[in-house]
Amino acid sequence: MRFGLLVAGAAFAFPSMAHAASCDETFAKTGSILSGMRFTASVTVPDLTPASAIGQMRGIVAAKGYDIIVAEPEDGSMLIEQPQTGKARAFPITITATNSGGQGTVLMDAKLRGGQTVPADAAKAEMCEMLGSLKGGKAGLAAASSGMKAVSTAPPLEMDALSLSQQISKDTERNAAAIPLRYEGKTFVIKGMVGEIAKDRGDYIVTYKIPQPYEQALRLPGQAAFKTDIACVMAKGQAAFTLQLKPGKSIKMSGQFDKFSATDHILLLKDCRSVG
Repeated sequence: MRFGLLVAGAAFAFPSMAHAASCDETFAKTGSILSGMRFTASVTVPDLTPASAIGQMRGIVAAKGYDIIVAEPEDGSMLIEQPQTGKARAFPITITATNSGGQGTVLMDAKLRGGQTVPADAAKAEMCEMLGSLKGGKAGLAAASSGMKAVSTAPPLEMDALSLSQQISKDTERNAAAIPLRYEGKTFVIKGMVGEIAKDRGDYIVTYKIPQPYEQALRLPGQAAFKTDIACVMAKGQAAFTLQLKPGKSIKMSGQFDKFSATDHILLLKDCRSVG
């Protein structure tokens, strides 16, 4: 379960959760819907090292479906994102762990984008429920060892090809280096139209038809000036499906992130299969 967003009038349910009292006292809300809301909360745990804290938090957030962008246990630093859901864009959450006098302090800092809003009680419940799971000493070290091997349980990202292309293009303008980290291991379910079908070294490759921004009848405010192509390397056993495709035909396929080129503006997916 993750933050419940209210975006463009759409509500995402968020159940109540128990949370630690020490975390409640540190919780703070700043900013606004227009400028971007910000939530912070922290806990202090005896005999908790930065490496143990980050290792544990990796396991905790992975089980809840957050995207893990980067985790640096020895430096006590971690960046995660609540993944995109429907029309709600992802937003970053920074986790910082320090130790002083044998006491470990872990701070969570969630920065929402302008236009996004979360009830303060829901944000506090979610953040404090996660922070309240941290343990010190040998129990914490054991949990950290297991946590560093955890993989996010986030569901596949389902959207149309044009929307995904525009999203990746905008992300490229913001910070292209974060894209492979954000989507590593993520599965997509993409619907759209066939652009081209090709064969390379025994693999069939299907690209989605993505118009250039200047060809689009309706352009979004702030949209990137370039497009990102989406190419799918088809999985074994998909040859019969692929060979019946033709440009302009509607398709819906699933595939896992493989590579991204900011220079060529291409998102490459692997193990792609027909859906539905």
